[in-house]
Amino acid sequence: MLRPRIIPCLLIHDGGLVKTTGFGKPVYVGDPINAVRIFNEKESDELTVIDIDATVNGVEPDYRTIAQLAAECRMPLCYGGGIRTVAQAKRIVGLGVEKVAISAAAVERPELIAELSAEIGRQSVVVVIDHKKRRLVGGQEVWTHNATRNAKRDPIAFAVEMQRQGAGEIVLNSIDNDGRMGGYDLALAEKLRAAVHIPITLLGGAGSLADIGAVIERVGTVGVAAGSLFVFKGQYRAVLINYPQPDAKEALVQGALRARRA
Repeated sequence: MLRPRIIPCLLIHDGGLVKTTGFGKPVYVGDPINAVRIFNEKESDELTVIDIDATVNGVEPDYRTIAQLAAECRMPLCYGGGIRTVAQAKRIVGLGVEKVAISAAAVERPELIAELSAEIGRQSVVVVIDHKKRRLVGGQEVWTHNATRNAKRDPIAFAVEMQRQGAGEIVLNSIDNDGRMGGYDLALAEKLRAAVHIPITLLGGAGSLADIGAVIERVGTVGVAAGSLFVFKGQYRAVLINYPQPDAKEALVQGALRARRA
């Protein structure tokens, strides 16, 4: 039975762990392997790691780093960045990674998702949809390559297409909200939940555990991912890897689900 998941999302840039704002201005926050060890100790539900350089630079995934992450990680691990072929995905899964995240390659060649689903299993195929508001006319559009290329696709319609191709999960990631810690795009999250039946995860905007609870209350059993919330602490954004204690996490989830049923 599916239950809400609270998921740290780590970004790798130039080999280090960083946090961005609006997909730009990366701030170094530490060593990725050390962060994985801390999240192990804090019993994180899952962990997502994205190499934000690989696709932009047109390079292969860093298999050495992936192997180190997978060997250290004691929770389900999703890895994304530079994956463009079935062979690459199979190699990554073979290193011990449970899920691969695809973004730009899914836009450029949607049938890749069907091929991946057939080879490594639907449950291991995650499509990340980075989106931001259209200027002037409103609505949302899908962007790729760290928000430098406009795919000119509606994110909800694209999610439906990815589900049809064989995606096992959709991650909806707000470029506008990234790093700003002002809350999630709940209206778009509700539209996505109504449009697809596969698991979904929301990313972009968490400033507090209350923001995570608000997603679960409004949208139901989903994944809720966050970056800044789990690497910064306090109004001055001091670097501190953190995650709610098991009892606090369970109280948050159960409280949000009760509020949803009320």
